[in-house]
Amino acid sequence: MHFFYYRDGHLYCEDVDLARVAEKFGTPLYVYSAGTILDHYARLDAALAPLDHLICYAVKANSNRAILKLLVDAGAGFDIVSGGELHRVIAAAGDPARCTFAGVGKTREEIESALEQRVYSFNVESEAELDYINRLARTKNLRAPIAVRANPDVDPRTHEYVSTGSHENKFGIALGQLPAVYERAAKMRNVEIVGVQMHIGSQITEAEPFAIAIKKLAPIVRELKSKYDIKFFSIGGGMGIIYRRALDSGSGQWWHDHGGEPAAFSVRDYADAIVPPLRDLGIRILVEPGRFLVGNAGVLLTRVLYVKKSGQKKFVIVDAGMNDLIRPALYHSYHEIAPVKQPVTSRNNSTSGGRVAKMDVVGPVCESGDFFALDREMPELDEDALLAVMSAGAYGFVMASNYNSRPLPAEALVRGETFSLIRKRQTWEDLVSDEIEPEC
Repeated sequence: MHFFYYRDGHLYCEDVDLARVAEKFGTPLYVYSAGTILDHYARLDAALAPLDHLICYAVKANSNRAILKLLVDAGAGFDIVSGGELHRVIAAAGDPARCTFAGVGKTREEIESALEQRVYSFNVESEAELDYINRLARTKNLRAPIAVRANPDVDPRTHEYVSTGSHENKFGIALGQLPAVYERAAKMRNVEIVGVQMHIGSQITEAEPFAIAIKKLAPIVRELKSKYDIKFFSIGGGMGIIYRRALDSGSGQWWHDHGGEPAAFSVRDYADAIVPPLRDLGIRILVEPGRFLVGNAGVLLTRVLYVKKSGQKKFVIVDAGMNDLIRPALYHSYHEIAPVKQPVTSRNNSTSGGRVAKMDVVGPVCESGDFFALDREMPELDEDALLAVMSAGAYGFVMASNYNSRPLPAEALVRGETFSLIRKRQTWEDLVSDEIEPEC
C-alpha cells in the first residue's frame, strides 16, 4: 500500500499536489511519503508479532537522514554495510547497539569505529575477516560481537546482480564450513559469538525461497544455540515490491497489473511462510528489509525538455538521467511513469478522449543506455510536462552520481499536508568544491 493517487486531475503524495513540490524545489527531484514508510513498517512489525523480533532497516536502500529518523522514532534497528552508514544512523539519533554491520570488505577504519560505537553485531563474511576483527578487537581490549553469515545455496529467483545466497555469490560461508568456523571463533579471546545470519537476495517476489533457506538453517541454529548460546538468528531482507501498476481512472487509485512480471507477495504471505518455523526455534529473529519499506514510498519527478521524432521512433527527453536513477540502465528495471497532470484513461489503459503512443523516455546523459522506458505506450506528452517515475524510493538517490558533471538532485519529504526539503540540490560550484590544485 502507498499514498500516491490522482485527485482532481493531479497526482498527489498523501495530501500534497506533486506539482507544488516540483514548482518549489525544481526537478529532477525525489519525493518521499513518510506515511507510506511508516505504514509498511507497522504492517511488517504486526505480522512478526508472534516472534521476538527486531526489524533492522537496510540503510543502503535509502540513507537520507530524515528517512532514518522516521524509522528510529518507529523503533527500528539498522542493517549497515559501511562506516558511512553507521555515521548516518548516529546522525539520525539511531542507536549503534541496534545496528548489524554486514559487508564482505570491511576496512580497519570501519571495524574500529564499529567496535568503539558498540554495534549489535558484525556479520562475518569470511574466516579472514573473522581473524582481522579478532586482532583489531584485541588492540582495543574489547570483545567483538559476531554472527557468521551463512550461505544456504538457495536460488532466490531474482536478478543475478541482487542474488546473494547461492554458492556462486561472493557472500557468506557455505553451510558445511559453518561448524568449523564457529569452533575457531569460540577459541578467540576477543570475539563473542552472538548469532547467525543469512541473506539470499533482493527483490524476491515469492515466499518459498525464504522458507527453503530457513528450513536449511534451522538445524544449525538449534545446534549453535545449544553449543554457544547464540542470541539471534537474522534471516536477512529481500522482500520484493510491485513495480508494474496501472491506474483505475474511476477511483484515482493504483491497481495491480503486472504485465507478465511476477507479483510481489504480501506481508501476510511472507509471515505465513516464515513465522511457524521460526517460532519453533525459540530465539530472537532479525529481519533486514530495505526496498519493502521505502521502494514504493518515493517518486522521481522530472520535466519534459523536448519531444523528438526520428524515423518511426519517438523520444521524450526529460531533465533526469541515468545518473539520477540508474536502475533502468543497470538492471533493465521497469518503473511506471505517470504524468503529474492526469491523462484521460480507462482501466485498461486505452484512451477516452486522449491519445496514446509508443515512445522512449530518455535522459540527457551521453549514453544510449540513458533511458527510463523503451517503447512504452503512454499518453501524448508535450514539452514542460511533469512526470513521476514511480517506485523510486529504494536504490534511487543512493546510487546517483555526478556522471557528465551533473549535480545530484534534491530530495523532499511529504507528511500529510506538509512537505519540506531534506537534501539541497547540488550546484555547479559544488561539483568542484572538493578538488584542489596539485603541489607538483
